[in-house]
Amino acid sequence: MRPARALIDLQALRHNYQLAREITGAKALAVIKADAYGHGAVRVAQALEAEANGFAVACIEEALELRAAGIRAPVLLLEGFFEADELPLIIEHDLWCVVHSLWQLEAIEQARLSKPLTVWLKLDSGMHRVGLHPKDFQEAYQRLLASGKVAKIVLMSHFARADELDCVCSNEQVAVFEAARQGLSAEVSLRNSPSVMGWPNVSSDWVRPGIMLYGATPFGEDQAIAARLQPVMTLESKVICVRELPAGEPVGYGARFVTPKPMRVGVVAMGYADGYPRHAPTGTPVLVAGQRSQLLGRVSMDMLCVDLTDVHQAGLGSTVELWGKNILASDVATAAETIPYQIFCNLRRVPRLYSGA
Repeated sequence: MRPARALIDLQALRHNYQLAREITGAKALAVIKADAYGHGAVRVAQALEAEANGFAVACIEEALELRAAGIRAPVLLLEGFFEADELPLIIEHDLWCVVHSLWQLEAIEQARLSKPLTVWLKLDSGMHRVGLHPKDFQEAYQRLLASGKVAKIVLMSHFARADELDCVCSNEQVAVFEAARQGLSAEVSLRNSPSVMGWPNVSSDWVRPGIMLYGATPFGEDQAIAARLQPVMTLESKVICVRELPAGEPVGYGARFVTPKPMRVGVVAMGYADGYPRHAPTGTPVLVAGQRSQLLGRVSMDMLCVDLTDVHQAGLGSTVELWGKNILASDVATAAETIPYQIFCNLRRVPRLYSGA
């Protein structure tokens, strides 16, 4: 059996969720969209359900997967509904729903619903992705109340640059949000992972931890809360071949690496078809037989090469950690000029093995 696998530490997941609650004192929706960022949405939800205030997913398909698995906790649809005919399913499965556009508001007003909805009314405070314009926000709130089809409204927005700790944009967005909600009596939700970790002065009744749940930092620099996170996923495989190469020999496609001296090179059963970033360059850190080493040459579909020259204990069958508790996913992402969100979400083909249930 191919040795590539992803080890998922559910106890670390719970630690990270509890950390989000501890540092904010707020209620927290665990963001488990995109199959829990590649970690397995159902298993993650099962591991957190006893303590989580609820979950957040992108769309109704992701929510229905959780309901089919027996998850009964609140589930918020972060993109709301895409067609008005989803509203009966939202009611049937007791889902919470973001309203970010006037057409969604109008669809609710026109719908015949068997019971009222819980709505998270989203303001575009400056990201300019989705969300109501500030001039429409108060009226939308009042229309939802007047419709008689809404049991509760939470007011929300989303930061565009909270991962930039020296940027004034987040404070500017808070000011826009506060002005737009003036006089409205409702709970608010502003803080995602970077704002949970790096913006303690932002008031938020509900927080939405995402990447931090999985033990990866959203920041490009060291940060105090990031140092307290525990990596949840360890991506590992084994050395399946060892090459003894003299100086001047190419390694991998395109001869992107040529040995500068005699070297031992290990071939590892892991490639971009598993989700390892193809653009990770020579020098990207790996852990081989417990010792830090580096990637060599271009990553191929099913294999990659690592340096065994100074890892004398390593050989055929040695375990290689591609990212995890020793090699941080954020460090691999930085080397590959991407972000940990993407490398987690790109995981595929690799079986997931769970511990700490």
